[in-house]
Amino acid sequence: MLHLMDDPSPEPTDTTLATRPSPFKWIVRCGVKGRCPRCGEGRLFASWLKIAPKCDRCGLDYRFAAADDGPAFFSLCIIALPLTFVVVWIQVAFDPPAWVHLVTSLPLMVAGCLLPLRPIKGCLVASQYVNRAQEAGTGGLWAKLEGRDGDAGGSSFD
Repeated sequence: MLHLMDDPSPEPTDTTLATRPSPFKWIVRCGVKGRCPRCGEGRLFASWLKIAPKCDRCGLDYRFAAADDGPAFFSLCIIALPLTFVVVWIQVAFDPPAWVHLVTSLPLMVAGCLLPLRPIKGCLVASQYVNRAQEAGTGGLWAKLEGRDGDAGGSSFD
């Protein structure tokens, strides 16, 4: 269960709120580019899907990031489900031999599901930061990340 903290705007370091795009645009930009959701400059990923321990630019600790199975779920729902209908339509309309599906449909499905995982994961992590989303019991971790007292601003779920 997620709980949203009161202040939805991220704390910029070198970007003022006046020049920062809307939260949605910021989330998408940071997520797709794999950039830190606080400063927009540092790297979010240490490798293809592994989140870095912290931002190499502003020092934001990424321990709050818990995308879990979200990227795989969205990739399957947004890409695999429509592609499945296309593959079934091709089979029904043209009745190609099985090797045609192995050469075309299978690589299309694999690439279509794997390639968007990183941008989707980046967007989910950026969204968690911008919206101050936290799971039940993580108020203390947020307080530590923000450098405030452990009880201040904690979740009612704690």
